[in-house]
Amino acid sequence: MDMNQYLEIFIEESQEHLQSLNQSLLGLETNPKDMQILNEIFRVAHTIKGMAGTMGYTKMTNLTHQMENVLDDIRNGKIDVSTFIVDVLFECLDFLENAVNHIASNGTEGNASADDIIVKLNNILVGKNAEAAVTAVASEAVDQGFMKFNQYDNSIVAKALEQGFNVFKVQVLLDSGCMLKAARAFIVFQTVERYGEIIKAIPKVEDIEDEKFENEFSIAIITSENEAVLRKELESISEVNKVIFEKINEVEVELMDSAQVNASEILTDGSTQNEEKESGEDLHSKKSKTGKTVRVDIDRLDNLMNLVSELIIIKTRLEGAGADTTDEDMGEAVEYLERITTSLHDAVMKVRMVPIERVFNRFPRMVRDLSKELGKDITLSLSGEETELDRTVIDEIGDPLIHLIRNSIDHGIEDKEERTKKGKPVTGNLYLRAYQDGNSVVIEVEDDGNGIDIGRVRKKAIEKGIISQSEADTMDEKASVELLFKPGFSTAEKISDISGRGVGLDVVKTKIESLNGVVEVETYSGKGSKFIIRLPLTLAIIQALMVTIGSEKYAIPLNVIRDITTINADSIRNIHGQEVVLNRESVLPIIRLNKVLDVDGSTADAEEEMTIVVVKKGEKHAGFIVDSLIGQQEIVIKTLGKYLSGIRFIAGATILGDGQVALIIDTNSLI
Repeated sequence: MDMNQYLEIFIEESQEHLQSLNQSLLGLETNPKDMQILNEIFRVAHTIKGMAGTMGYTKMTNLTHQMENVLDDIRNGKIDVSTFIVDVLFECLDFLENAVNHIASNGTEGNASADDIIVKLNNILVGKNAEAAVTAVASEAVDQGFMKFNQYDNSIVAKALEQGFNVFKVQVLLDSGCMLKAARAFIVFQTVERYGEIIKAIPKVEDIEDEKFENEFSIAIITSENEAVLRKELESISEVNKVIFEKINEVEVELMDSAQVNASEILTDGSTQNEEKESGEDLHSKKSKTGKTVRVDIDRLDNLMNLVSELIIIKTRLEGAGADTTDEDMGEAVEYLERITTSLHDAVMKVRMVPIERVFNRFPRMVRDLSKELGKDITLSLSGEETELDRTVIDEIGDPLIHLIRNSIDHGIEDKEERTKKGKPVTGNLYLRAYQDGNSVVIEVEDDGNGIDIGRVRKKAIEKGIISQSEADTMDEKASVELLFKPGFSTAEKISDISGRGVGLDVVKTKIESLNGVVEVETYSGKGSKFIIRLPLTLAIIQALMVTIGSEKYAIPLNVIRDITTINADSIRNIHGQEVVLNRESVLPIIRLNKVLDVDGSTADAEEEMTIVVVKKGEKHAGFIVDSLIGQQEIVIKTLGKYLSGIRFIAGATILGDGQVALIIDTNSLI
């Protein structure tokens, strides 16, 4: 049975179930006695097990099966929920998410093994304490003599035996006085790999490299050589005390009771699984089937269908228009067509819209983990999750928000002791909000921490050579905050996994501006800071002002235009090499688009009265000089393609009604 046709459904539904699992685990940590949450976690694990089993993904199936065993004992009162158990369940979640991501990209679960986590789950079942569960994997080889194969290993071994290869389990015992165990193990690995392939190691290879083992480790080898050749080579290695071989002649089937289930568990729910290496053609076909999808409310589809029906009616009416059709009838038909197409556009836009909740939902877990890592108590409050954004924007906004949240947790919110000294509650607050404002969506990341230390920012900028001392002395607060967005800038005193590498806010700014959005910052010393992101509702179809510059037509997005005005040429002044004009009692920088875009035939410079389009970027403004205005128009944005993607000042192109191509001006890069 070809499962490729169900792959996309499997991936989409798995991602939804895993998101539900994430939220439920966070709830379980807060309310460990809540049976409703426990039942929901059990239901999700059971559903994923069934889906993965049907698709033949044995790693996911084995892991969720063992999760069910633990959760069932918790529900029956045999095990109490502890922090350690929640942490292990989160490890299960992380493994399942990685497996689904691998499946989405190449059709397989990836090379990572779930054995370590299954051993921890098993130790929870048999009543071992947390420390024993953590160290169980490392001691497994010593306790059992030889490693156990799971189903995935068995499928590889079966293929090797079919093709006439030898399969050995080898236990290597080093001298008790061996000083460089990792180096000696590396020589063993290097020697073996000259004759065959290592398919498994206990402890894991990473633990062996870090010397997280006693004096023994086990490996499984597939080779065309016989035991005598391998034994001679391994026993000749210095400080190798003993080598024990076990030849595998058939695939292992392990029988065990429920209390002794371990990492090599065979499914007992009646399903039979086979995981085989798939051909390149199979992987290619799976890749091609996992495109981007959007779940749509049926009412929106009904509305879309009705509009298409009306479109067909007006098409028939226009086709039937003959020579006797009056201009009035034709004008009425065209007006009706225009109303339908506008409604159709709105309906299609709504179909593309996705609640920002799908981005926000990943952050409670992230805040939990970072809070534990930094030893801070932080409460995350979400609001506006129902706010909708275009799917293309949703896919891109996650990374910038991750940077901002990490920045607030690490730099913004103080340690418990410091908050106590300041008379603040020990628990810090982080707010993530979304709301619609006109044709834009606003996302705010706010904390009640210390705020941005302007003096420290300037000092660091001087140390890094970003600004001079004289520039720092004349810089206002707003300009100082802008320094945070310079590439490589960081105020962290030491580099950590969370921050301090100078990668973060510059990435945020670049990404937001690539989405035609802006980032603003508000900070209050000792009270906190707020990062405000403004994004267009959609990146596909926008309202634009069409202008002419020389013989060319250009589009300026309407949402960045403040107003349109005229100025006299003699009112323009030159200050430090920048042309400016006084407008609305403030200094307005002037940009001559014909020179910036290198357009010939412009008459703007020769006119006494010039047309100015005033555009905004946050609180910054600039006046674009254009030859003339064509008018407002709805345009469909087309990318320039990979060969023209690096062109400055151009955000894309659009095709006009007469077939001409007009370039869309990237106003953010010009201001």
